Amino acid sequence: MTTRILLLADIHGNFPALRAIAEILDPSSFDFIVNCGDSLVYAPFASETIDWLIDHRAISILGNTDKKVIKLLQGKSFKKPSKPEKRIMYTTAAEALGETEKNWLLALEETKELLIPSPAAAEPPIKLGIFHGSPADPDELLFVATPDERFHELAEETDCRIVVTGHSHSPYHKYLSGIHFINPGSVGRMFDGDPSAGCATLEITASALSVRHYRLAYPLEEVVAAIHKNRLPEIYATMFQLGRKLN
Repeated sequence: MTTRILLLADIHGNFPALRAIAEILDPSSFDFIVNCGDSLVYAPFASETIDWLIDHRAISILGNTDKKVIKLLQGKSFKKPSKPEKRIMYTTAAEALGETEKNWLLALEETKELLIPSPAAAEPPIKLGIFHGSPADPDELLFVATPDERFHELAEETDCRIVVTGHSHSPYHKYLSGIHFINPGSVGRMFDGDPSAGCATLEITASALSVRHYRLAYPLEEVVAAIHKNRLPEIYATMFQLGRKLN
């Protein structure tokens, strides 16, 4: 028995990137699709992104950008980000959502657990934890360069055998303290100078657990054109083109 899981994080409203991943890695070939949050904000395809996640029954959680969009939907505000060029990316995302998308977003939780049937019939299911930042803090940033000691500490915070996180946009797979820590990278907004979409696949068999990270080209000109069409700050078009964070 083999279980295949598509791992996504930090889509940031970049539907053209998400669509490109789906065209290359057929979603129907996976048993589960896991999405670690920050589905919205910065690329202007909020409703298309959520519709795709709904249609493909992705197991999704909240990220920090999603939470701020929820505040706007609830008639509230937030202090950070304070720059107008950033705040408009949140307000336009909230305004783009229909009732179906709003209800989906409002129903999301901060964390989820997925029980994966064990490849060995006599063994209990494998527990996979889905977090945005870390098992300790949804806003914690874990990078490939984060010291192993921190991952050993986080192992004490969870009983999951697999921990999947996002938030840092930093792809990695570490096996420490008997736990697989995985970040698939950012679907829609990588910061390493390569604008291509990031994701990962997880395959579990009776004899092994394997993770493969991907960087896939997508039509980023569609994102740039949408930013211009919606009269959004030019700096975001530049960021998507460069694959860098500039503000």
